[in-house]
Amino acid sequence: MPSTQKPMRYGHTEGHTDVFFNDTGSCIVTCGSDGDVRIWENLDDDDPKSINVGEKAFSCALKNGRLITAVSNNTVQIHTFPEGAPDGILTRFTMHVNHVTFSPDGTKVAAGSSDFMIKVVEVTNSSKQKTFRGHDAPVLSLSFDPKDVYLASASCDGSVRVWNLADQTCTKSWLLLQKCNDVIDAKSICRLAWQPGTGKLLAVPVDKVVELFRRETWDSKFNLSDASITQPLNVVVWSPCGQFLAAGSVDGNIVVWNVETQQCIERMKHEKKYSICGLAWHPKYKQIAYTDTEGNLGLLENIGDVASAVAKDYNDLFDGDDDDYLNGDMIEPPSSPKTGENEDDADDLMQPPGHNDDDDNSLDIGLIKASSGLLGKEDDGDDETGGFSALPPSSTQQPFYDGPMPTPRQKPFQSGSTPVHLMHRFMVWNSVGIIRCYNDEQDNAIDIEFHDTSVHHATHLPNSLSHTMADLSTEAILLACESTEELASKLHCIHFGSWDANKEWTVDMPKDEEIEAICLGQGWAACATTALLVRVFTVGGVQKEIFSLPGPVVSMAGHGEQLMVVYHRGNFLLLPFFELGLFTVLTSHWLLTLVNLFVITRECFLLLHGVSAFLGTPCYVDSEGIVQMLNRGLGNTWIPVCNTREHCKGKYDHYWVVGIHENPQQLRCIPCKGARFPPTLPRPAVVILPFKLPYCQVETEKGQMEEQYWRSVVFHSHVDYLSKNGYDFDENAKNQAVKEQQELLMKMFALSCKLEREFRCVELADLMTHNVVNLAIKYASRSRRLNLAQRLSEVAVEKASELAAAQEDEEEEEDFRQHSNAGTYSITFTGLLKSLSTHLKCAHCLKDLDICVSADIFTFFFLSEIALVASSSRGRVNPFKVSPSKKDPVAPSVNILDNMTKYSKKTSSSGSRAVNKQNLPVIKPLTPKPKTKQVMSVVFLASFQEQKAGNESQETKVTAQENTENRRPKTGFQMWLEENRANILTDNPDLNEAEVIKEGMSRFRMLTSEERMVWTEKARGGSVGDSAEDKKRKRPTAEEDEVKKSQEQKSEDTNVSKKSKPLDPSTNNRLSSFAFKQS
Repeated sequence: MPSTQKPMRYGHTEGHTDVFFNDTGSCIVTCGSDGDVRIWENLDDDDPKSINVGEKAFSCALKNGRLITAVSNNTVQIHTFPEGAPDGILTRFTMHVNHVTFSPDGTKVAAGSSDFMIKVVEVTNSSKQKTFRGHDAPVLSLSFDPKDVYLASASCDGSVRVWNLADQTCTKSWLLLQKCNDVIDAKSICRLAWQPGTGKLLAVPVDKVVELFRRETWDSKFNLSDASITQPLNVVVWSPCGQFLAAGSVDGNIVVWNVETQQCIERMKHEKKYSICGLAWHPKYKQIAYTDTEGNLGLLENIGDVASAVAKDYNDLFDGDDDDYLNGDMIEPPSSPKTGENEDDADDLMQPPGHNDDDDNSLDIGLIKASSGLLGKEDDGDDETGGFSALPPSSTQQPFYDGPMPTPRQKPFQSGSTPVHLMHRFMVWNSVGIIRCYNDEQDNAIDIEFHDTSVHHATHLPNSLSHTMADLSTEAILLACESTEELASKLHCIHFGSWDANKEWTVDMPKDEEIEAICLGQGWAACATTALLVRVFTVGGVQKEIFSLPGPVVSMAGHGEQLMVVYHRGNFLLLPFFELGLFTVLTSHWLLTLVNLFVITRECFLLLHGVSAFLGTPCYVDSEGIVQMLNRGLGNTWIPVCNTREHCKGKYDHYWVVGIHENPQQLRCIPCKGARFPPTLPRPAVVILPFKLPYCQVETEKGQMEEQYWRSVVFHSHVDYLSKNGYDFDENAKNQAVKEQQELLMKMFALSCKLEREFRCVELADLMTHNVVNLAIKYASRSRRLNLAQRLSEVAVEKASELAAAQEDEEEEEDFRQHSNAGTYSITFTGLLKSLSTHLKCAHCLKDLDICVSADIFTFFFLSEIALVASSSRGRVNPFKVSPSKKDPVAPSVNILDNMTKYSKKTSSSGSRAVNKQNLPVIKPLTPKPKTKQVMSVVFLASFQEQKAGNESQETKVTAQENTENRRPKTGFQMWLEENRANILTDNPDLNEAEVIKEGMSRFRMLTSEERMVWTEKARGGSVGDSAEDKKRKRPTAEEDEVKKSQEQKSEDTNVSKKSKPLDPSTNNRLSSFAFKQS
């Protein structure tokens, strides 16, 4: 029959508790931190005998009617058993004694203390004692060799040693355990044990496995492990026959192996997952008594029915005098072969019951009964008589696999919640509020508390449906429960933000479909189910979209219109492989905007998955305390922003994260002393941890500033993502972040100058804005680093060009948008584009065309430096307007340092230009193309025809007014070009008409502002006095506005240097005067 686990009962107060059976197995003896030793007749004994041995009892042992106890006064005492009368002090130590044990014959006692010493004392004569020194930390446990030759010990220094009792020397030492300073900090108390009888094997619990070492050779024979063991093992104990081995873990698991087959035959879980600290095997029956660190006592019965069933069959072969064979006093059967090389192997393990190798004439009664069906008949008549049919499923023979095992799949969890098995737990803790759940004998309810009471008042709800999942937002409360035999899994929502009187709604899931994760967003709710489905609802209860997941869900989180789902995608190289799906809720559908992968190490698992409270950036926390955020500025990669383990004081301390904020940059969490999760009562205090990127050498000034700069860049890269996707954000916060970044760059620049790292200074200048580069130039010049200043001036030129080009592109884009909205382009213009596309055979050239449309004719240019804008409905324009976005020659006398301070004025002037350009839209100027020589002749021919038509229209007033609108009066540049055309052709006879105009504009720009103004005034004066009809113009100020605009544009073009030039011989003087000029 299968093993049975009896309910545990209270034995001692909270603390370490030890347990063992007396020699006959008639009673159970326990000791605890209350200082009492209790003698239990059985587990149901309500009145056990109690012996007080001291203030605290750390360990005890019983043999031959003597009770040995290690008490808190650093002594080892002797009491009579079962009377409990004191019989003196066996030995003393300078610190607490952690473990005591008897030798197999009961004549000696070994004790290990926290003062690093081990003593072996004769029971009858305490003056005869031996001391073993060699451990560098407190001793954890001891075990005598059954042959009384060796003594094994484990210590907090991480070592397991085997001592020779005769000469008090260390025979073998292994470094197997994790080092610690004290027993209370030890990961495991490491109760090791020798195999009874022969002592061929030494079992040592090492982390999650039991290592078995062979006697004499001291090599590791094999390991025993099981998938159910997820935490370190605390204690191991052999069965009296030496065939089975039991182990208890710190998370309450008890596992029993058949050592010969290395198969796990029993698995048991503690009711409340308390740490198992004591195990004892009954000397005759298949029972295991165990205790936990809370002082409880339990009993596991019917262990290893295979052996017991076969043992009953063997009873027919032996008389009463041979009972000791089955009780473990004889380990090796008489028929075991012991010849040749197999002698050691035969002694390692006892042959299994029913095994017979004598000769061909030998009979196996068990096999005969099994083949004839007698065992089955006996089982039908007597339940206590085991047989082969009672074998547990785990004991069947399976192919042995010794390779690495795949990582167990992590179960779904709710972000911001504590484990479900806790009676008092947090169902969710987020930036809105807290939901607590109480599930005990007195109450089964849910308490909801809001951080801001103006959102909603605190609420108390009954938990009749046993809800296990919850989420909270500023609009609603979402709850979910698992299904039962009668009820389906339900999703329950309380929409407290509704104006309707009916604020609650419930949805039942389909049959055999369980809810595994839930979340709330702005106006929506969602749940993920075991059917690999995500179901979306409105906050009012309307079912919306439903879609499938590629793998089982792990966690969900919502923020605003974003829904983030983490699900499994399998195992890769035995590591858990997760995938993050980020979905954006739009008006009528869901749009997949991001799929990103991230892997956590084999030992880690997800503890929290969610979004930041400020910007909604995806983030997660793993079991190692690493907080990672999504870096959208680096290809949607994950970047670690904080390591909470660096802030923990103790080894077993942790931080439970409850909130992540980008502005201010802080991590809000709850410190947990010796645990991963905080208690619900009293309400835990929230602490704030700073973010810190894992950069190198952060203890230096350079490393600190680098970490601060890139942390600021990372945390504000999400603002750009939100702005591009139409979200509102605080412009002041972004500007403040940019200011801080530039200040850090300037500090790093100054530090690099101090360290004479000029190349590094230029690298930092590439990250600066234009204005900060000017400040860096000033700093370099005042530091008398002229070579660095020259390099920085080249960087400033490039940044100025980029700034001007970007500003011009923005203005042209805005003007083009205004053109499109005003409907300026007519059918004739569309036909022109079609015919031009056919002529050029290149569709991408159309975007580079500048088109001029008038009432009578249309012309087009391919000039890169001239932007022609004309429209009969838009007034007069200047056909020779110069664009500042192209690279033009700069006068040799212009110095870059003279132009630096003028760029600050460009912002103010750009506003006025934008106003003027609202009525004069400009299409982006284009680069000179071939096939434009013929076009230029057509342009000027059309211009001359227009002027001629304007002169002939003076006969009547009506025609004069119409033609006046279409005339283009000469500008100062046109008049200058007419007089200097011959000089230009003399210097460059091969230029065509377009190149002549371009060269003329370059030379005209090189004139001083006074000379250009003279030509402008000359053109204006001539145009006023030419004819009398000019006084009758409808818009007499249009030309003046255009002239002023052209002058401003040309003046700015002169100041913008498009090409870096080396400093002339007089640069040093000018640079020094600029650097030390008093402002």
